[in-house]
Amino acid sequence: MHVDVFNGDADGLCALLQLRLAEPKESTLITGVKRDINLLNRVDAKSGDIVTVLDVSMQKNAADLSRLLAQGAEVFYCDHHQAGEIPESDQLTALINLDANVCTSLLINGYLKGAFVEWAIAGAFGDNLKDSARAVAKPSGVSEGELAILERVGILLNYNGYGASLDDLYFAPDELFKKLLPFSSPLVFFKEGKTTFDVLDQGYDEDFAKAEQAKKLFDQPHAAVLVLPDAPWARRVSGVFGNELANQHLDRAHAIFTEKEGGYLVSVRAPLANKQGADVICSQFETGGGRAAAAGVNFLPASDAEKFVSVFCDYYK
Repeated sequence: MHVDVFNGDADGLCALLQLRLAEPKESTLITGVKRDINLLNRVDAKSGDIVTVLDVSMQKNAADLSRLLAQGAEVFYCDHHQAGEIPESDQLTALINLDANVCTSLLINGYLKGAFVEWAIAGAFGDNLKDSARAVAKPSGVSEGELAILERVGILLNYNGYGASLDDLYFAPDELFKKLLPFSSPLVFFKEGKTTFDVLDQGYDEDFAKAEQAKKLFDQPHAAVLVLPDAPWARRVSGVFGNELANQHLDRAHAIFTEKEGGYLVSVRAPLANKQGADVICSQFETGGGRAAAAGVNFLPASDAEKFVSVFCDYYK
C-alpha cells in the first residue's frame, strides 16, 4: 500500500504533482483544508507500506510519525515547517529545510532535478515566494507571459485550500489533485483545464473584491490588523489577501482576523523585507503555528484578541 499525505494548498498540491508525474503510483490520498495539518493520525500503515508526507509540520505530527515507524512503515517526509526533533530511523527519509525562502515544491524540484519545474514555480508563487519562483524560472526558459500564468495558477491553487472545512472550498484538495494530474505543466492546465481554472479564477476575483472592504483594527506603517466577517468567501480569501497585502507593503506585517463563533481564525504574514517572527507570535497561542514568514492561529478566543494584537504589533515595532 502507498499513502500520499499532503497539505491542501498550492505547495502541497504542486509538490505531489511533481512526484506523481515523475513516479506514477496508485495511492490513497490523505489531505484536507490548508490548516488541517494533523494528517498522519488518519494513516494506518505497517511493514511493506510506504507513506509520502508533503508540506505538513513534522513537529505537529511527531507522535503519529513515531507510531508509523514503529509499525514498520517506510516514510518519505518533505517539508519546510517546524520539524522538532527528527527521528533516527532507517525507515525514514527526511528532506527538511526551514529557510524562509524555500517551500516544499522547491525541495521536491531539487529532489527530482527539475523534471517538472513549472509545477514547482507555481507552488512557490502560491506560497508567496515570488523571488524564489523567479530565480528557479530564470534558467528554465519560461517567458514573462508564461511566468504570469504560473503565478496565477499558483495563487488560485493556494486560494482553494483556505476554509474552515471542505464545504468552504470550490474543490476538495484530493479532487483537485486528480483534476490536475493529467497535465504535465500548469501551462497545459491553463489551456486545457479551463473549466476548473475558470471556477477558481472567477471565485478569487469576487472574493478579493469583498476583502478589500475589510475593516482595520490597527493600521500603522510597521503593522496592520484587518477583520473579515464569518462567511465562506472570507475564509477562502483570508490567506491570499494577506499575501497580497504583504506584496503591496514590503516593510509591514499583516494579521487577518476572520470572525468565527466566539473568536477568530488568524492569518499572519511577516514583512517580506524581514521574513521572521510569524511562527514565534502564533505559537504563543493555543492552536497556533506555522513558519517564520507565514503562520496562523486556528482559533483565537475573542478574549485573547487584544493580547494578540499587542504581541503582534510590539514584535514588529
